[in-house]
Order: sequence, then C-alpha cells, then structure tokens
Amino acid sequence: MGSKMRPNIVFILADDMGYGDFSAFNNGLSETPTLDALMQESLCLTQQYTASPVCNPSRAALLTGRYPHRTGSIDTLEWWGLERLALSEVTLADVLKTAGYTTGLVGKWHLGAFDKRYHPTRRGFDEAVCFRGGMHDYYHWRLEFNDSVQRSDRRYLTDVFTEEAVQFIERHQKEPFFLHVTFNAPHTPLQAPQEEIRPFEESGKFNKGVSTIYAMIHRMDRGIGRILETLKKCGLEDNTIVLFTSDNGPAFGGEGDACTTRFNCNYNGAKGTVYEGGVRVPMLLRWRAGLDAPREVPEMVHFCDWFPTLLSAVEVDIPRDLKLDGVNVFPVLKGESRKVETRRFWQWNRYTPLVTCNAAMRDGEWKLVRPAIREAMQLPDGYNCEISMYNPEHFIVNGIFKPPYPPRDVPPPPSPELYNIEEDPLERNNLAEKYPSRAQKMLHELETWFEEVDAERRRNIDNETQ
Repeated sequence: MGSKMRPNIVFILADDMGYGDFSAFNNGLSETPTLDALMQESLCLTQQYTASPVCNPSRAALLTGRYPHRTGSIDTLEWWGLERLALSEVTLADVLKTAGYTTGLVGKWHLGAFDKRYHPTRRGFDEAVCFRGGMHDYYHWRLEFNDSVQRSDRRYLTDVFTEEAVQFIERHQKEPFFLHVTFNAPHTPLQAPQEEIRPFEESGKFNKGVSTIYAMIHRMDRGIGRILETLKKCGLEDNTIVLFTSDNGPAFGGEGDACTTRFNCNYNGAKGTVYEGGVRVPMLLRWRAGLDAPREVPEMVHFCDWFPTLLSAVEVDIPRDLKLDGVNVFPVLKGESRKVETRRFWQWNRYTPLVTCNAAMRDGEWKLVRPAIREAMQLPDGYNCEISMYNPEHFIVNGIFKPPYPPRDVPPPPSPELYNIEEDPLERNNLAEKYPSRAQKMLHELETWFEEVDAERRRNIDNETQ
C-alpha cells in the first residue's frame, strides 16, 4: 500500500460510558447528536466486549492485543503501580510508528503514572498531551505535553483534549497518522459547564449526578463533532478509520444527588463487574473508503482483537514474535466471514488477582460468571486518588508503594453462575443448576486460563523489579 493511500486511524475512547448513554438508545434522555449521526454511517458492533470492567486493564488490552493480566496492567491503583503496562509489551503505536505512521495520544493514559519509562512517548507515541493517572479534575488540571508540564488555564478539560486532537490532525494531514483520543468523560469527578447541566436538571427527569453525566457526555459529543469536521475540512474523512467506544460500562452507585445509576438498556451489572453491563459496550466504526456501511455487525469482537484487526486493515504486518490473544476480525467487518473467536475470559478485583472473584468466561452462546466477593473489591486506601490527581509530584518524588498490600479477609466464593447470552442477554436466568456439567467444564477452562495469564503477570513483575 503506497504511503499516500494509507488510511489514517482516529480511535476515540470514552471513559465509563454505556449503551444507555447514547440518545439513540435511551429515547432521547441524553443528547448525543454527533454519535447518533455517526451511528447512521458506521458499522455498529452489537457484541463488542472490553477486556476488563475497569479502565486501565481494558486500555492495556486495546494497545497490545493481549489479556490485561499478561501485560501487568491489572488494577486502577497507580500509587501501587498496578496500572503499569509492562515495559516488555509492544503497543499498537509502536508497530504503526515503525511502519511510518505519526502517532499521537490525547487524553487519559493510565498505563504508567509516575515513572518516565512508562510515558506514552516511550511506548510508541510520537506526541502526547495527557494526564497519566486514572482520573482528573476537569478545571484544575495538570497535563503533560510530551516531556513538559502545563497547569490549568481554567478551560474545561474535554475542550482542551478536543482542541489538541484537532491541532494534531491539522499538523499531520499530509502524512499517515494514528491518533488515540482518550476522553476522560464521563468519569468522575462529575464536573461540567453549568450551561450544559442546566437543561437536564430543568427537565425534572434526573438528579444532579445524572444531569452532570449527561452534560459531560454532551460536551464530549460536541468535541467529537469538531474532530470529525476537521477530518472533513482536511479532505481526510473518506480514508480515515474512525472508531468510537468506551473502556468499560457505566459507573453506577452513590446516594441522593450524587447517585449515578441510570438507564443502560437493562443490562445486568455496571462498571466493575464482569456481567454484560460492565464489559459489553458499543463500537462505531466508519471507514468510507474501505468498508460498506451503515450496517450491524452481530459477531462477537473483543478489545484484544483491535490490535491485529487495525494492522490488517492498514496492511501492516504483526511482529512475528508477538503472542497475541486477539484475532483479526477484518474479514468479518468486510462481510466476508462470520467466523470469530468466542472463547473469551475476564477477571478483575483489587490488588492481587483472584480467579474465584469477579471472573467470567464466554464460550459461544454460554457465559460462566464467578460473582464478585465484596471483601476482595474494597479499596481501603482510595484517598490516594486525590493525591495522584492534584499532587502527582508526591509519588514522582517519593516513589510508589510496595507490597504487601492492605490486609483483607476473603470468604469462600459464591457459586458460579451460567447464562445463555444468545437467549438471555440480560443475564436474568442462572442455568448453573440445570446444566452442571457445562458449568463445571467452563469453570475448569476459566481456571486454566487464569493460571496461564497470571503466571505471565508474575514473570513480568519479577523482570521489572530486577
């Protein structure tokens, strides 16, 4: 493929946004006119799964094509280094950069916060405008522009990311580029311009928390519109692969005006759980020059698949020595095949991974779930989130914490659950007692998978601490 014909890639990732946050899916409760319009000219993947029900493990899988456990990025806690993407991992940006693409990251990183070795500009990105932790204030921000730090000028952070993405496209419109735009909306803290919040509050339908979330999403939607308009203005919209998805399902919880629980198409669970509401998210993909659209793609696709799929789409070879968990689904996207890998695995809890807690396996129409154990999900040192967000220099100067992790007393796990996702996508009917042999077989496969990926995680830890 000649360099002038190479398609650009703009991969837009929201943070904690679910199916129910699109106005096209919630009967107009929210306002997402740009995304609704993009949906009408895109492939709409109706069975796309993240790699984890929380932020950074999903991002690690997206950029490496490998299960998060293998990469070492297993939990959101940057003050323990548990979000770090192992230095031995090869990223999508690494491969595209080697192939002649200009690579840029704008937004949230969350794959290595306090050590320059893990900075995105050392992980394949030519340029980066980002914060590197898991969450950030939308007005009192501290951003890294490559190797320099800039403090807030009081602009709203979503608008800053939009502007930086637009400028990246304008600077590099004459060369092939990969731009990863990782908005942190609508992740907490819940903050938005009052003019965005007011219409939702005045409707009388929502509390303050949900009104603010819908306002954050509306502002992001407007920013995405600017990015798409910039591609059009630069003559790039036909041969740019545009993708939009979320890193996991919506965050639910809180009380009173702070409650964020809202419509999510009745899926079971939310962010933090391996039920469908935590790991099944929308994906819109538009490539006018390469894929016929609009149409639905019902086949199952996993975050790990985007690494080999996007490389296939732009005709860049995968490095031979890479061991990927993802598969190339580009023939499926083109409508040439319906064959996909439907054996997938998930697991997440705090600190040290436990296969008995919040784990799942999908095999065809069947899904096995090991429910979460409350004691393994608790976060006794969550106050460090504030330090990381407002004073990251504390950890940069003093270093991060080292194990042992906070003590916990984890009780025996609840019984595994079994669902037929094809017949019961909302996971209402637990069939484990009806089909015990199937449940037992899948449980064994889940445990075998976990043993393999966790062994690789431990090897990465040993290698990086030597």
